[in-house]
Amino acid sequence: MRFTLKLGGLGLALAWLFAGGYALAAEPDLGVDELEDSKPVQTSGHLQFDLARTYAKPEHWSMARGRAELTAQGGGDVFKWKISGRADADAVFGIDSGFYPDAVRRDQQYEFNFRETFVDFSAGDVDFRIGRQQIVWGEMVGLFFADVVSARDLRTFYLPDFEQLRIPQWAARAEYYFGDTHAELIWIPVPSYDKIGKPGAEFYPLPKGVNVRGEVKPDSSMGNTNWGGRLSRLVGGWDLSGFYYRSEDVAQTFYMVGANEFEPRHERISQAGGTLAKDFGDFVLKSEVVQTRGRKFNSYNPAAPFGLTAQNTVDYVVGVDIPAFNDGRVNLQYFARRMLNHDPFTGLERTEGGASVLLNTKLNRAWEAEALLVSMLNRTDYMFRPKVTWSASKSWRLTFGADVFGGKPQGVFGRYDHQDRVYTEARWYF
Repeated sequence: MRFTLKLGGLGLALAWLFAGGYALAAEPDLGVDELEDSKPVQTSGHLQFDLARTYAKPEHWSMARGRAELTAQGGGDVFKWKISGRADADAVFGIDSGFYPDAVRRDQQYEFNFRETFVDFSAGDVDFRIGRQQIVWGEMVGLFFADVVSARDLRTFYLPDFEQLRIPQWAARAEYYFGDTHAELIWIPVPSYDKIGKPGAEFYPLPKGVNVRGEVKPDSSMGNTNWGGRLSRLVGGWDLSGFYYRSEDVAQTFYMVGANEFEPRHERISQAGGTLAKDFGDFVLKSEVVQTRGRKFNSYNPAAPFGLTAQNTVDYVVGVDIPAFNDGRVNLQYFARRMLNHDPFTGLERTEGGASVLLNTKLNRAWEAEALLVSMLNRTDYMFRPKVTWSASKSWRLTFGADVFGGKPQGVFGRYDHQDRVYTEARWYF
């Protein structure tokens, strides 16, 4: 789990950052024997419309976004490729053009970006993937812990599905399998970073009234590239892994550069951790742990340079997934962060813990209900997300839900108490 907002004191320091296609009519003669097994190009994608109404005062429309995502892929047994892109247009900025600042409108009204776009090939027993790709090293319900490589689009907080929230990285990845062991090395020459939007946006992490300069990102020198490795193995039914990752932090550190003025920058950090999972039949046990060194947090201490203090941390989570109800499940998780060199001027306790409960059940053949509650345990601070989903067919899905935040303004959820909303999402796959 990542604590990416690092502003001074409890009110600003506490930030827990969780939880058939078409064949071409003809193909060119490439003149390469190895490519004779190439398969027809396949295309797929989806269209999606998201509509959200924030009912907490001031009541307003907060999203009316259309999204189109298209993927094409092809190749054969030796060489494969994939290209995908996403285009967004949000009409909410035309519905109420004066509600959000111009900087927010420019940042979120229209957008196009490449999603997974890469080539796959092998050299001996080693498989390579070069290009923009998702590298997921950990996955818990509603939370980020060992998933240290992924950048995230946080302009709508942690509310979207993780497959939409994650930002692919431009990376070179090598993988080697031997027996029940899997080794993986990655190098990211041009890292992607979390998108947090602009001041005045619906889920901008800093409170209103704070002056924020433009984000400073590391240059493209070799010293600022990201790299790491992961080793996983199946031992007696236990799926175990360990990793080390050296990177420019995908999360922003807010430097105090003037009176009530901050500048987002990125720290050079190192992270070591591991994951485990085992299916016991009646339930599945999962756990992840990550130690992070080099990250800085905002401090109340007036003597702290730029209002920051370095804190080495250990984040950990234990969860169980239990089949229940009518083809549903219950997921329970306990998570915490331990400050190894605790500085009380951060406004955080040495150990900050929380828990989550997810209930999911099939109501009938087409309808599914789900509710997720995530709460901090050191103080009143929570997020509640009930929803129902109608799967009209294999191609159509319609979701109705609500996102409710509670707690004091200092909390990671309570700070969004005025962003309580109801929403609907319609998606068509093709």
